[in-house]
Amino acid sequence: MKRSKWLIVPLFFAAGTVVAQTKSVIVEEIVARVNNEIVTREDLARARASVTGEAQEECRNCTPDQVQALVATKEKNLLRDLIDQSLLVQRAKDSGIKVDAEVIKRLDAIRQQYKLPDMDTLEREVNKSGQDFEDFKSQIRNQLLTQEVIRKEVGSRIIISHEEVTKYYEDHKKDFVRPETVVLREIFVSTDGKPTSDIPALRKKAENLRDRVLKNGDDFGELAKHFSDSSTAQQSGELGAFGRDQLDPKIAEKVFSLNRGQMTDVIETKTGFEILQVRERYQAGEQPLEKVEPEITNRLYEQHMDPALRAYLATLRADSYVQIKPGYTDTAAVSSDQIEEVDATPDKDDSKKKPGRKFGIFPKKNSGT
Repeated sequence: MKRSKWLIVPLFFAAGTVVAQTKSVIVEEIVARVNNEIVTREDLARARASVTGEAQEECRNCTPDQVQALVATKEKNLLRDLIDQSLLVQRAKDSGIKVDAEVIKRLDAIRQQYKLPDMDTLEREVNKSGQDFEDFKSQIRNQLLTQEVIRKEVGSRIIISHEEVTKYYEDHKKDFVRPETVVLREIFVSTDGKPTSDIPALRKKAENLRDRVLKNGDDFGELAKHFSDSSTAQQSGELGAFGRDQLDPKIAEKVFSLNRGQMTDVIETKTGFEILQVRERYQAGEQPLEKVEPEITNRLYEQHMDPALRAYLATLRADSYVQIKPGYTDTAAVSSDQIEEVDATPDKDDSKKKPGRKFGIFPKKNSGT
């Protein structure tokens, strides 16, 4: 069953703005309505700024023209992606999904990443950057809600069979001819800027973290997330794949003597104490199927995810009501109404209404509705 249509999109007014009674003004431009939620021009501007930052991060060695081309590609789907997120967040709320605990964890991970002493300091830093802290939290909450809906209602239904993995392996064997390689992750305890008197305690902290994995069976990645001082903490300490010639000879000697899942001792560096874990180890040459099956499964999962997600979002759209303002493009649009600007200043002889200073935005009605 489709959701109920609405009559009037809520209006936004800037506090303290003085407007003549005979004048109409748009304080915030609404570019799309998704059921009872809205997407504004300000939302698009924020998304556009984020896309520019993402493109620069993804393409660090690119020319300015290459970065701009990547930004242009991403910008084509900006409104579509904002509408998609709104649909997914609404679905999460309708399904009773809660992520409050995860929001707190994510905020604490950000606090640790930037080495801030407490959450009050994080809030002050966010506010100083020009972003409202509650908006910042809301963005994180929406990301987590979106991820959880996708995991539950899309990802859980993607099944990769062993036969599919085997076929992919047979068709792409050349992709799995590799030099001797290790995949590493880390836990790093920083001593940078710390007094000499703190060094023994910091070494002890690193040793205790290693013992928690070795003796208690704690998950290395989870410990890295919560206790590592490295920028890799948010990625569970993941460092990536390395050949022997890509590592310091002393480090290479240590890690290439380990098997999958094993860890180095605590390694002292100039700026702290590090523990490395071997996630996977590949001998030189063509890798056997059993060695690369998890990697192939992930590749196939990613290939299936985008069309599956788009199909799922199409079902959400079919059960929703989406309006787009003329001049804006939703690249995933199905049938939708347009948003029409209407001067809401009352007639002079309508004494029962207050003098108007609003510029309303109303949906155009389709014929036959």
